[in-house]
Amino acid sequence: MTLRVLIVDDHAIVRQGVRQLLTDSGSIAVIGEADCGAEALEMTDAAQWDIVLLDISLPDTNGLEILKTLRRKHPRLPIMIFSMYGEGQFALRALKAGAAGYLSKRSNAQQLVSAVRQVAAGRKYVSPMVAETLADYLGPDADQPPHERLSDREYQTLCMIGSGKRLTDIANALSLSVKTVSVYRTRLLEKMRLNNNAELTYYVMQHGLVSAEMGPVCA
Repeated sequence: MTLRVLIVDDHAIVRQGVRQLLTDSGSIAVIGEADCGAEALEMTDAAQWDIVLLDISLPDTNGLEILKTLRRKHPRLPIMIFSMYGEGQFALRALKAGAAGYLSKRSNAQQLVSAVRQVAAGRKYVSPMVAETLADYLGPDADQPPHERLSDREYQTLCMIGSGKRLTDIANALSLSVKTVSVYRTRLLEKMRLNNNAELTYYVMQHGLVSAEMGPVCA
């Protein structure tokens, strides 16, 4: 069976590379590319797909927001997050949001093809690292770090403040009012029992929630 795959990524060279790898595998025909969240929503409404490969960092929105929207509009559509962010940083949050799998862009071609086939067939795909994280998270003695208790918006605000962004910058990036972002900041400080931005920034750096190469892992 030939699979119909939609690749959602804002980098053309990434889309072209993934397209080539999947079509070279012989049983996958990649026939769709979108470079932003809005285009991804349009294309999933206009045609049927066997799987969506979705990046987290998109120019118009956060990939998790698109994931949630797609899950509401097309609940049977398998969606796999395909991102530069490490599995330990973001996979659990993506799976909780409804992703059928999480694959790092550092994976090799064989892993990519295998993961796509597995998810398109209706199964979940998790790497050994993610499986271990899930086991720890679901275990009877699981002790979640404070940031795992945050909502996605609170988590985004946490990462962005921790990376040095001002409330006005965050409001613009998330298309929210400064007042709303301020409310998220207050909530996350309360939930995490932190007192100020300095403690917040220290927490973000200590837990690796900001990548020196790519900025906040929630962006």
